[in-house]
Amino acid sequence: MSTGPRIILYILRRDVRLSDNPAFHCAAQHLKRSKNKRSSPSGDGRNRDDSLTSEHGGAPFTHLLPVYVFPANQIESSGFLASPTDRSPYPEARSQVAKLWRTGPHRAKFIGEGVWNLKQRLEGLQCGSGLEMRVGSIADVAREFLEFYAETGCKGGGQPQISGIWLTDDDGTEEKDDERILKNLAAKHDVAFKVWEDEKFYIDDRDLPYESISDLPNVYTTYRKPLEPLRDRPRNTLPTPTQLPPLPPDIPPQRAPFKIPTSEEGLLKALLAPLQKDPTYCLKTPPSWPKDVQSAHPFKGGETNGQDRIKHLVSTGAMSTYKATRNGMLGLDFSTKLSAFLAQGHITARQVHWAMVDFEDGIGAGEGAEGYGKGENEGTAAVRFELLWRDYMRLCMRKFGHKMFALYGIQPHAKGRGDQQPKPKKRWRTLNKSGGAGDDPKMTLETFTRFRSGRTGVGLIDASNREIFLTGYTSNRARQNVASFLTSHLDIDWRIGAEWYEFLLTDYDVASNWGNWQYVAGVGNDPRQGRVFNPVKQALDYDAKGEYIKAWVPELRDVKLTRNIGPGREEIDQQRLMALYQAWKLSDWEKSSLGLKGVEWVEQPLTRIQFSVGRKGPPDGRSKRGGGGGGHWRGIDGEADAAWVGDGARATFQSSWGGGGEGEESGQESRGNGEGVHLEDMELV
Repeated sequence: MSTGPRIILYILRRDVRLSDNPAFHCAAQHLKRSKNKRSSPSGDGRNRDDSLTSEHGGAPFTHLLPVYVFPANQIESSGFLASPTDRSPYPEARSQVAKLWRTGPHRAKFIGEGVWNLKQRLEGLQCGSGLEMRVGSIADVAREFLEFYAETGCKGGGQPQISGIWLTDDDGTEEKDDERILKNLAAKHDVAFKVWEDEKFYIDDRDLPYESISDLPNVYTTYRKPLEPLRDRPRNTLPTPTQLPPLPPDIPPQRAPFKIPTSEEGLLKALLAPLQKDPTYCLKTPPSWPKDVQSAHPFKGGETNGQDRIKHLVSTGAMSTYKATRNGMLGLDFSTKLSAFLAQGHITARQVHWAMVDFEDGIGAGEGAEGYGKGENEGTAAVRFELLWRDYMRLCMRKFGHKMFALYGIQPHAKGRGDQQPKPKKRWRTLNKSGGAGDDPKMTLETFTRFRSGRTGVGLIDASNREIFLTGYTSNRARQNVASFLTSHLDIDWRIGAEWYEFLLTDYDVASNWGNWQYVAGVGNDPRQGRVFNPVKQALDYDAKGEYIKAWVPELRDVKLTRNIGPGREEIDQQRLMALYQAWKLSDWEKSSLGLKGVEWVEQPLTRIQFSVGRKGPPDGRSKRGGGGGGHWRGIDGEADAAWVGDGARATFQSSWGGGGEGEESGQESRGNGEGVHLEDMELV
């Protein structure tokens, strides 16, 4: 009886790329060495190199089966049902607290595009490789493959078998659960199990100066300092394979009741269909596209598009101007917009780094652009700084686990300092019960609904929430202000905001999103807690001409902002800007002429922020509240650009109601459907 195929089952999650991928690189090297061995005249094996065998867990293989699983707990699966009468065996993929979809239309589309791009790239190698797609839980999918090959013969004769299961490491708590289940499943079937290092980050885990993750500092600056200079830290990228072992001759189909589409169009339709049943997402007045406004994030997903974006940023010199422009809010290149590609593993941080190094050294594309051939500059250094923040948030996820989703976060609340009283737990307003300070959950839901609709009455907040609803993106600066507004001005449970961003952000990354929301809410690793952003002051600083607010809140486009300063000369009047930033300040005549008289968000804003041009007072517009200012959503664009990447948006502000909330303690988390042994978590910008 001939020997059947020996198969490596490689399950992909957020490592959806061919280049700089250690698993694909190892498979390519294994194939190359196998060919060399067959062509070698020496058959005694004395010159055999076992390094790759040990690398992939001692499992010899002849075929590689890459499989991307659309996880049913994070991406709604019902769009893949083969028949309208079928029912998904999995619960809806909704969040724990606010019951929002965990993956909204913008990211679902971006993920689908990325998966399809990798499928095309693998098929384009013309070596018999490819990518299989499945729907369900990772454990269920792996079990189906193991059972199929244990029971089935092969077309070419012999008994096929899975000799190893590969997975790339991921520090999300749900992903760690998947890893443990797969490890046990592999052991049960006597199959080798290999977890590859997740090498899409800036500094390789093997180069960190910690013996244990418990040694990770709780403050970013303390983490960063020993790693400087950052330009010297990343490892080289791995070469892109030109050949891989082929797919096995027999591959089991997707198990019922699901069916995998055979075209990219069909795939995107399946991902979006459940989300499009109610495109308003339970909003009575959802945002609608304004005229003459373009998305700041029109990019399609996938490794090819991610590489094109890196090339564009480098060749145009946009990396060099990043620090000066990253607080922008309109346009394509004020930030890198790499965060979504990084979050899904379509590109790696070290690919970004080495592209900048070539530019800094005067090699390759970008000749003539600002900074070309002049070494590291202010902009490229700032990009590296934000890429490292993304690394840090991921390591915090590893260190704190489920506390990253806990109501009171990672901050201790029991001890005071010296003669100081212990800091009381804040009483958050929630959607399903009173937070303990006389708040009404129904009123909180109404408030949150207006917040989501972009109808708070605060211009910067409304513009950002309308933009993210319609495009899946909003700038780093806007994210900071939105998070501060929800958690500190409205005192609403920060996890609701984190779930709102999880639902809508194209560049959502589990560690960056939840870490940044904690940071802003005052329950994360901000060393100077108690800061609150004033969205009026922030609008004056970063939307000084009102262009961003007028773009996304078209009801305010005709608000006159200028005053005459001479014949044929006008200038922006900051006093008039105040009525754009908070429409309740419009005169009755202006409200009537603009058709805003009696409009709820104009007449009854969720909060009235006290701020006057030239007037000194509390920086956040509230009496005796924390300072206003700096910081950013961290990550890399945020885009922390890669982590909220919003830009690296460090969020800095907390609010206080005092008192101790009842219910969830720091050990609890709010991720997933809430089914199973513990509340599940997720991934993350």
